[in-house]
Amino acid sequence: MFCFFLGCGENEVTEEIVLRPVRTGEVGYVGGDKSRSFSGTAQTEKIVNLSFRSSGIITKLDMKLGQKVKKNDLLGTLDNVSARLNYESAIESKNSSESQMNTAKLALNRVRTLYEKGSASLSDYEDAKNSYRTAVASFESSKRSVAIQQDQIRFGYLYASEDGVIASVGAEVDENVSPGQTIGVLNAGSAIEISLGLPESIINAVKKDMKVKVSFTAIPEENFNAIVTEVAPAVDQNTSTYPVTVMVTDSDDRIKSGMAASVNFEFVSESLDEKIMVVPANAVGEDGNGRFVFLIEESDEKTTVKKQPITIGNLTPQGFEVVSGLQIGQKIATAGLQTLLDGQEVKLN
Repeated sequence: MFCFFLGCGENEVTEEIVLRPVRTGEVGYVGGDKSRSFSGTAQTEKIVNLSFRSSGIITKLDMKLGQKVKKNDLLGTLDNVSARLNYESAIESKNSSESQMNTAKLALNRVRTLYEKGSASLSDYEDAKNSYRTAVASFESSKRSVAIQQDQIRFGYLYASEDGVIASVGAEVDENVSPGQTIGVLNAGSAIEISLGLPESIINAVKKDMKVKVSFTAIPEENFNAIVTEVAPAVDQNTSTYPVTVMVTDSDDRIKSGMAASVNFEFVSESLDEKIMVVPANAVGEDGNGRFVFLIEESDEKTTVKKQPITIGNLTPQGFEVVSGLQIGQKIATAGLQTLLDGQEVKLN
């Protein structure tokens, strides 16, 4: 242990308290004319999942990423062995039932002649008519079976349902596939749509045909005109937001399906009468008791911070909406919340 002593007449050493500097912000309103941006993903207005309607092994697949196709272009075929065998069997069954029908018709004609001459009984005549009706029904059924098997063969061919571009390919030649299994995706529309979710605080201000601006991360510093085409009347339970669809009205080949997009809504006071109290996002902390901010309390002697619990709403570009716990004009710390303590003395930066 080391001990230090100060001699008489030496200056007394005092410890200097270092105050932590903090940046501050002020609680304010965002309302009246205001802009709100929401993220989404661009996609063509019509997306078609391509699939065969029968099972089999792919023998031909003419699909590549980015490939442009026309309606009714052949994109793939299956081996169709079982379908062709079933079709041949149906043909044989139809031919057999047709022969039986013709035989039954000749028999009916013969019995009718005999019945009219009194050489055959009424029961013989009725039996002949019933046999003929049964033969006709069997023949009609066999014809329908042939048509069905023809469809099964046709289901082994995959055609483009619309003009468009192949967006993805999910199978290969020699792969065994089942009915309805997605083989590829066709972007069949020319217009670009963006799907996004909006919070309940502004959904009533969004209307169909409302004009908006869209920007894309891949196309910096450019905005494109767009309109709202769909506004869902009910909330999506998975996201707790209201689904909205926006269509880009400016045509540009640089805009491609899958691009990250930001949709900017401009609201006017008639649309949003209620002003919303907000605080910067970096001013809000969270602990086991919930969300909080540090209020700045100033006096003539010192400046301290007070931990203030708050209830927040949606996150906006300006910060978190404040539901309760704060008043307009209050000063709050906007940086270094992790190092601040309730009642700590600070200095304003």
